[in-house]
Amino acid sequence: MTATPGLSLALEAIGGYAVNSNLRRQSGAQQSSLAAEAYTIIRERILRGEVAVGQVISRRRVATELAMSLLPVSEAFLQLEFEGLLESRPRAGTRVRIPRRADVEGHYVVREALEVQAARLYARFSSADERSAMMKLAARVDTMAAQPETERALYLSLHEKLHHQIAEYGRCPALCEAIEKTCALSSIWLCTGRDFSDSHSGPRRHQELMEALGKGDPEEAAEVMRCHIASSRDSMLQRLEPYFQLGSSSGQVYTRSSRKKASLDALVASAAVQ
Repeated sequence: MTATPGLSLALEAIGGYAVNSNLRRQSGAQQSSLAAEAYTIIRERILRGEVAVGQVISRRRVATELAMSLLPVSEAFLQLEFEGLLESRPRAGTRVRIPRRADVEGHYVVREALEVQAARLYARFSSADERSAMMKLAARVDTMAAQPETERALYLSLHEKLHHQIAEYGRCPALCEAIEKTCALSSIWLCTGRDFSDSHSGPRRHQELMEALGKGDPEEAAEVMRCHIASSRDSMLQRLEPYFQLGSSSGQVYTRSSRKKASLDALVASAAVQ
């Protein structure tokens, strides 16, 4: 059967639309992949201390360094802003966000609510094999925490994994996802300063946490986790005090003028060594 001219044109149009749709999907997938790559690289630079709190970061410069267009890099910046790691001002620029005391205190209110519930569920539902694996992971975290020259990104990855898996072994995917999102900010804050360590925590801090959670008593697990989070909050507030002062003195400064930039860089450096 021979198609009529009108039908042939319609079929060609449908075929062309399908091809264009596939191309658009492929282009969108590639763009998404590039944005994810840019996100990971920028976040790791912040975690390693290569980009300091308060330091201006240029989309155009990052795009050039990564050999990408501005679009995926801008998408990565937006995701990092959404997570609270970066902050921007129109016609001023983007910088690694300088935390305020209220930001930190509010963050730990949320973490306590999420992780105390995760501890209860872990105590109820985790298996013996899972608890054994968590003790080994906790030992690795504690060992790395005591080493001033430890690899920041690796330590933070293990630390985030520990808290993430407490929720995972509590059999609550929604809680697991929420805890994963909240860990990003505290990880960045923990990396402030030129010399990284989490030695405030004590030599067996995370092992003692997992021992308590592994006893199977939900209420005891909740209380131990509450104390663990409170201790982290107090230490973090002390660690970030120079940055609170930095934010007060230069909170609105987004400038590339050599004179003012030198002044801001001096404040960042001064805070970082404390």
